[in-house]
Amino acid sequence: MKILQIETLYSAGGIPRIVRSLMDVVKENGDECKFAFGRQRVEVIPQHKEDTFLMEGKLEVYTHVLKSRLFDRSGFGSKAATKRLIKFIKEYDPDVIHLHSLLGYYINIKVLFNYLAEAGKPVVWTQHDCWAITGHCIHFVNVGCDKWKTGCHSCSQKGTYPPSIFADSSRRNYREKKELFTSVPNMTLVTPSEWLAGFMRQSFLSKYPIRVIPNGIDLNLYKPMESDLREKYNIGDKKILLGVAGTWAPTKGLHHLCKAYEALGSEKYQLVVIGVSEEQQASLPENTISFKRTTNVEELIKWYSAADVFLNATTADNFPTVNLESLACGTPVITFPTGGSVESVDKTCGIVTEAQTTEALIKAIKELECSEITREACIKRSKLYDSKARYLEYYELYRELCGKNK
Repeated sequence: MKILQIETLYSAGGIPRIVRSLMDVVKENGDECKFAFGRQRVEVIPQHKEDTFLMEGKLEVYTHVLKSRLFDRSGFGSKAATKRLIKFIKEYDPDVIHLHSLLGYYINIKVLFNYLAEAGKPVVWTQHDCWAITGHCIHFVNVGCDKWKTGCHSCSQKGTYPPSIFADSSRRNYREKKELFTSVPNMTLVTPSEWLAGFMRQSFLSKYPIRVIPNGIDLNLYKPMESDLREKYNIGDKKILLGVAGTWAPTKGLHHLCKAYEALGSEKYQLVVIGVSEEQQASLPENTISFKRTTNVEELIKWYSAADVFLNATTADNFPTVNLESLACGTPVITFPTGGSVESVDKTCGIVTEAQTTEALIKAIKELECSEITREACIKRSKLYDSKARYLEYYELYRELCGKNK
């Protein structure tokens, strides 16, 4: 088999890490896999160089960003880059095309989907958020909006990612996305959570088969690790409350963590936050230990291992891998009752709060201190999300679409 995966970035955590791991699994099983990506942060590692294709140039990205900011047309720029991608696809001639996030100012969905409709190749599209079924936003549950069911218009979230400063093109975007995304003759949707699958089944994409394949993590990498962090940062025997995010968007709930820490007090507790911007760092409560986005996985694992509890106060999330990473390091999770975030947490490894409030978060922190949850139970729960098993599910889907499982 020849598989092609398409994603915004090559080098980053989250989705790009999933794509790179999938590429390795396909190759380990004796098949071919290439990775086309829109933007570049660092150099491609040597073992992937022959199997990657960079679509965009910086000028095209900036032009696409401008089109999004001014006209609310994210996904409708980058024509030249997408034409280069299609030329690459035709030359490579993959058996399956696997789409991931099409957000990120790097691809023109009209050019791409017109090609996919004509080519007729099997397409797998992993939905990492709700953008495909809306006229603008990536999540709508946090504002209680149902317009996506019948047709978006007058978007109350046009300032959220991907932000538009002036225009509201949600009606036009919805109409065009519906026409384009339903034009592919052979497409299978994958979601990492039952929660997101439920929305897809109610959307204009419901005509397509929908599979649920949870995100996975490398359990050989994410596991308890000894560290001197308590001594290094003079934490002593305080309870470490940990929060981690790639980007602390408003929906990630950083303000809830801060308010909970202020209410609980720094005499008994220590808040540690990873992934904050400089602006966010400046507004954190006194005595908070904070770091900008880290690419040092070992350091991250040490913090997961040292923490007493991982706090995920997200108000809109699909299936956060940070929960899995924490559990794999033996640290229980407290999460808001949000989307797919609750699907990885049960009574053996954490607490789902009663509500999406600071008060509920504080109550759960105190309840956890009196619970009998063990680090061993957390690690046991994480084994359900071994990346090797999850990525093999994708591999079997590829084989199925290529008629290899008959």
